[in-house]
Amino acid sequence: MMGIKPLCMGLVFLCVTIQCTERKKTIDSNQEYQLISPDHKGLVYSGRIDFSNPKEPILYWAGTSVAATFQGTTIRVKLEDNGENYYKAIIDGDAAGAIEIDCHAGANTYTVADHLEDRPHTIELVRRTDSTSPATKFLGFLIERNGHLLESPTNDRLKIEFYGNSITSGHGVLDESGENNDNRATWDNYYAYGAITSRALNADYRCISMSGIGIIKSWYPLTMPEMYNRLNPNDKNSRWDFALWTPDVVVINLFQNDSWLIEQMDPVPKEKEIIDAYKNFVSTIRGHYPEASVFCVLGNMSAAVEGSPWPGYIESAVDQLRDFGDQNLYFLIFPYRKTKAHPTVVEQKEMADMLTSYIKTTLKI
Repeated sequence: MMGIKPLCMGLVFLCVTIQCTERKKTIDSNQEYQLISPDHKGLVYSGRIDFSNPKEPILYWAGTSVAATFQGTTIRVKLEDNGENYYKAIIDGDAAGAIEIDCHAGANTYTVADHLEDRPHTIELVRRTDSTSPATKFLGFLIERNGHLLESPTNDRLKIEFYGNSITSGHGVLDESGENNDNRATWDNYYAYGAITSRALNADYRCISMSGIGIIKSWYPLTMPEMYNRLNPNDKNSRWDFALWTPDVVVINLFQNDSWLIEQMDPVPKEKEIIDAYKNFVSTIRGHYPEASVFCVLGNMSAAVEGSPWPGYIESAVDQLRDFGDQNLYFLIFPYRKTKAHPTVVEQKEMADMLTSYIKTTLKI
């Protein structure tokens, strides 16, 4: 097996990063193991996933997950990746002891757990990196030959969807120094405020985010109004079928990148244009989800600093949309944190606590 290296997360979290096993071919052919195909009915998927080939589903978005309940002592996962992504594998809900998978280029098998008690276990595989990284093919789980998959529990959970940028993605969340935010090893959507909020609400979670994206201006030639409806975020011809999944709650956290970049535009948009752009995006989302409660939030980076006009732009957009009859629309600002870079785990948790409380109070849940 290749070397196992620690991933320093700080705080109280403890996990290791595991690289692919060099025994991949042996594992695949060894009669002691069986492949749980990606199209097995016992698997539970969450996120916008490309199932055009159900035996090789493609994962693009941060927070996308695959879960299963199995009887056995060993669990492994097969992924095909270009080597730029990170995944979290959680056994029996123990996130503190999660295995962090540092993907290697090509199709590889990763050992998640050996020598478990021979009893039912759960596994959840979660994509840590966002759609600025290339896609990953999920090729299935491997369990020992005498193990088996159990039926996973299902329920009518609250459904919540987030539209956002690097803050929502969890960009640099593990980098407490603030010096290595662009190192994808420090990205972990599991500890972003949206994912934490969803777990606190026991909600089915979707994250439509991309680091660097804005509504009017991004760090690249793609904006959220152009990307929000894609299955593959990097394919302009790709389309998501909104009929497949309808959220009860939508959270929009955008305008941070716009606030940095808008002065580079020629001409620079005026206040009314900025407000109208936000209104148009919210109205577009409302067109897909007429019954959803939509929370328009901002922060906790520099766009939310005291004296910034950007909270006012969003508040004005929300007020105007309410005046036009959309009463299921809400506004919240996460206080500016004087962080060196992107919000850390602690700061993401603070946002999540604030948002969770606001949603519970507002919706009386």
